[in-house]
Amino acid sequence: MPTTWTIAANAGRARIFSDADNKQALQEVDDLVNPAAQQRVLDTVTDKMSPRSAHNSGHNIGGGQGGGFEHAAPAGAPGNDYQPAVTPAEHEAQKFAKDISHYLQQAHQAGRFQQLIVAASPEFLGVLRDKIDPQLKALIKREVNKDYTHSNGQELRAQLDAHQDKSA
Repeated sequence: MPTTWTIAANAGRARIFSDADNKQALQEVDDLVNPAAQQRVLDTVTDKMSPRSAHNSGHNIGGGQGGGFEHAAPAGAPGNDYQPAVTPAEHEAQKFAKDISHYLQQAHQAGRFQQLIVAASPEFLGVLRDKIDPQLKALIKREVNKDYTHSNGQELRAQLDAHQDKSA
């Protein structure tokens, strides 16, 4: 029988469980923690960004070419307020998802599991899907968009079984 690992994750923590026997509680294999998720935003952001951080930048649609809004409006741009593409929290979540993928890839190559079940908070599930290795994606037999990181092995099995019964 193939070994199935269940991942219960959010942006701050990923608990990995092994399904050794369908009748027993899931056995915890590892508990990965994202230290950046425990920090305050002030601790992770080193530079203060104002709404006009890129005001005179040539990359800003209005920078150096006259008044920002007057220049930006005809181009269909909303103005020259600088917005980073990814917030610091999103960046840290992406890095953590890459770390989880790397961990799972090494474990799979070592033959520790053959199938995956992924249960993650809705906001982190998409990040994890995006960062997980394509080889591992093929091993995922079920996804659940719930945060079960605080559940023990027995509770997690019951919650996943209940979730499967609702979707069936």
